[in-house]
Amino acid sequence: MDCIPSHGNVADGQPVDAVDMIAALTSSQFVFSDGATQTFTAEGRTTYVDRGLSSAGEWSVVGDGTFASFWPPTYRATYMVQWIVEAGVPVGVSFTDIRSGVRYNGRYR
Repeated sequence: MDCIPSHGNVADGQPVDAVDMIAALTSSQFVFSDGATQTFTAEGRTTYVDRGLSSAGEWSVVGDGTFASFWPPTYRATYMVQWIVEAGVPVGVSFTDIRSGVRYNGRYR
């Protein structure tokens, strides 16, 4: 897993810089607290699997460093992405919905 930030060490809760977003999201599969998983590709594709059912979407980095996702046919969301760091090591990222404030913590598998 190579998600090391380009600017060196990061702190827990620190926003993921736009320049580091691709590496942070594609370096490993994410596992969420409910057991769902999500993978991202550098080409902007994502697959979410919950209880054996998968759905495919698209993602991109917005200029200000936020994360945008699209789930066909119409669902769109924008998230602030922050590092989850334990003992000085990034172990995942949290996705906070810009509109609702709901937070999803994804840990690297």
